[in-house]
Amino acid sequence: MTHTRFKNIIGNYFQRKNKVLFKNVLLLLFYASFFNCQNTTQKKEAPTVEKTLKFTAEAAPEWTALMERTSGWFAADGIFSIPLDGREEQGVKDKKTLFIFSDTYVGEVIDNVPQPGNIMVNNTTAWMNDNEPLKSAITFEYNTDKSGKPSSYFMPTNSNAKLNEYFWLGDGFINHEKNNALYLFAYHVHKTGPNVFDFEQTDVALLKAENPTKEGIKNYSQIATGLGFVHPTEGRVYFGSGIFVNTKAASAPNPDGYVYIYGIMERQKSLIAGRVLPKDIENFDKWRFWDGQNWVKDKENVAIITNSVSNELSISPTEDGRYLLTFTVLGLSEKIGIRIGESPFGPFGDINEVYICPEYKEKGLFPYNAKAHYHLSKPGELLISYNTITLNFWEDIKKDASIYHPRFIRVKYE
Repeated sequence: MTHTRFKNIIGNYFQRKNKVLFKNVLLLLFYASFFNCQNTTQKKEAPTVEKTLKFTAEAAPEWTALMERTSGWFAADGIFSIPLDGREEQGVKDKKTLFIFSDTYVGEVIDNVPQPGNIMVNNTTAWMNDNEPLKSAITFEYNTDKSGKPSSYFMPTNSNAKLNEYFWLGDGFINHEKNNALYLFAYHVHKTGPNVFDFEQTDVALLKAENPTKEGIKNYSQIATGLGFVHPTEGRVYFGSGIFVNTKAASAPNPDGYVYIYGIMERQKSLIAGRVLPKDIENFDKWRFWDGQNWVKDKENVAIITNSVSNELSISPTEDGRYLLTFTVLGLSEKIGIRIGESPFGPFGDINEVYICPEYKEKGLFPYNAKAHYHLSKPGELLISYNTITLNFWEDIKKDASIYHPRFIRVKYE
């Protein structure tokens, strides 16, 4: 339940007791920010990416149904999918996929109501065979401690770790240059006060599991990175929001050999990018960051690529050599957006609002963190997930388990 991932959008308004007033202020803030960010980014982006694709979208209920469960794992956010062979191919039978989640509820659900004794842990997994949404093909897993109680797989122990911190997970990939080890980005998170939205996301760690299997993933190492810092004008910065492996081994259509790691600048929900050769992933002296014109060594010189994106997102290649940036508009809204880019690092065009999430109007849920799952998509379309949450989450989740599991849609493009 990655609350700080949209905390800067709504600020201290969550503390208001007048919920009706708050909701109106929140909506005004969303749309004011949206039009301001649109105006900002339009001036900077090249018109050459505007050869328009035609998008159509529909719900993908068969995929959403995979996440509707009543025993064990029953709700989570932060969903990323990783092909365990490290190849981002579409339509491949018997493909094996690792799903990773952040804050997760474990327990029993009866008539959609979580039963007493449920537990929230900070990260869990699911393992899927094939690329069809069959419940028989997927198993959800959570770690346990010595007493058998549910616990997180990954907890901060690196040199940046502080007392009482925990991990939310960013994106990850299988590294063919490192004996097919799994690499994941993980955010250090800690509480800043007693209220439900009093969280802060600070440093970023790089996790490495040599044996990415159900049992092997429990054994991992972690590296402090310095990829979480505060920019002098754009606020808090962190990398790991999305990954695009642009290598021949990963089946990228126009490979240049690099892994692209995307990040966020919080002030305007701005997209930024770093890249590195897969063999150098652990050597941060070899990383380079896009400054708007060149790839440079100093991460502090990273430049805004575009604005109004979400803290979790994706980059997907198209059949004609372009790239689709998928995200929730402004990080927290009912709108799922796609920008069309000329390269993995832009420039990107205007926002195509491809889908309006109905949960906002129908149930008062707030959608966030939309992203595409390329290897689970069919050619000419994107399978996209998004998460939902409520303003009064701690109380609402006690009454309705369905408010906090991933949803899926299918976006086709021509």
